[in-house]
Amino acid sequence: MSRSFAPQIGVAALLTLCAGCQTGAEHYPAIGEAYVGPSTLKIRNDIPLESPAVATVKHGDRLEILQRKRRFFRVRTQSGAEGWTDERQLLAKDDMQALKGLGSQAAKMPVQGQATTFGELNVHTLPSRASPSFLEVKENEKVDVLTHVAARRTELPRKPLLPPTKKDPTAGKKASRPPKYPPLVPLPKPPGPPANWLELSRTNVPPEDAQREEEGKDEKPVPLDNWSLVRTKSGEAGWVLTRRLVMAIPDDVAQYAEGRRIVSYFPLGEVEDGDKKKSEWLWTTVAEGVHPYDFDGFRVFIWSLRRHRYETAYIARNIHGYAPVLLKKVELSMGNGKTATTGKYPGFSICMENKEGQRVRRDYAFLMNVVRFAGESACEAVAPVETKVAQAPLPMAPEQQTTEGLGQRLRKRLKALTRGWFHG
Repeated sequence: MSRSFAPQIGVAALLTLCAGCQTGAEHYPAIGEAYVGPSTLKIRNDIPLESPAVATVKHGDRLEILQRKRRFFRVRTQSGAEGWTDERQLLAKDDMQALKGLGSQAAKMPVQGQATTFGELNVHTLPSRASPSFLEVKENEKVDVLTHVAARRTELPRKPLLPPTKKDPTAGKKASRPPKYPPLVPLPKPPGPPANWLELSRTNVPPEDAQREEEGKDEKPVPLDNWSLVRTKSGEAGWVLTRRLVMAIPDDVAQYAEGRRIVSYFPLGEVEDGDKKKSEWLWTTVAEGVHPYDFDGFRVFIWSLRRHRYETAYIARNIHGYAPVLLKKVELSMGNGKTATTGKYPGFSICMENKEGQRVRRDYAFLMNVVRFAGESACEAVAPVETKVAQAPLPMAPEQQTTEGLGQRLRKRLKALTRGWFHG
């Protein structure tokens, strides 16, 4: 070999060695995709929270799934950084599209009032505290309130980010061996129950009481939370805990709530009192707790120019009302007989149940400081807001079924037999 080729061979060997150093790290192929759920998420070098962050991603960023360990995923960001994160912080592709669909639906919904918060408030993808929080409302920031739902404080099923792995049916199975001993002689069939076994099994417990005890034996009340669908100034929509919101109606009106929760409110007009302008209001309220309806009363406030304070022009209590409340022009007939005229006047419309339990929409005209009933019609169908489309918390572990022992069964039977012995 000539000397002229020696430097070239040395350089080639050095380049090959360097290339081997660069590709020494293991490169995982993508086995799935996911999207970031929270507003910001740190991708860490390892699973423990003490591990340093290798990248910070934002809500909606696409990630490639590389590896799975229990509920943790190794992911690759769009910039190429690889690290670990918790599965509960990720959204599937369908869930991300559904969350965008929720924003599109919220953009068409009528506003039921504005609200603020006394502190920072997390906006969730689902009406569940375990769902990812992808947005944060700052203190005193106003948001549009669109609707309310009552959600059970339980885990919701979620769509897996990766398909389940197929198990090998032959894995773990041992080859069958011939038996060492001859098969046992089968036992004879046990004797059947006596002909009057139903009569012998009767107790002095009334059937309806026994059924009631059996039905309510393991029932536990499931706590519920009130959630509100809100929309920010930027148009993003999500769920917040209703109890963290403060409806932004003026304090000189809110003081008449009498401990009830203000569900919605609407300005009906303005009056001038000297150098001040005062709005007149319609609101709906509901008693504390969770109910199958949205509100149980509404009230119209007008400003008194004589007393310089708010007074009630109309009030309705003990109703079952449903969102949305609408402000609109309503038709009203004025006068009697030949002088009667029909015109359109400013007013509002309330969907509520009538005496027969049917939902009707009742229109009311607001004439200066007087509220007049203007007629009713059937409530229109309202598109329900889907509450299970976005990322849901991980499913709960299946409950283990416990088998009653002989002692427990005997105690129950003795209790049933002795019921009523010491009364009367």
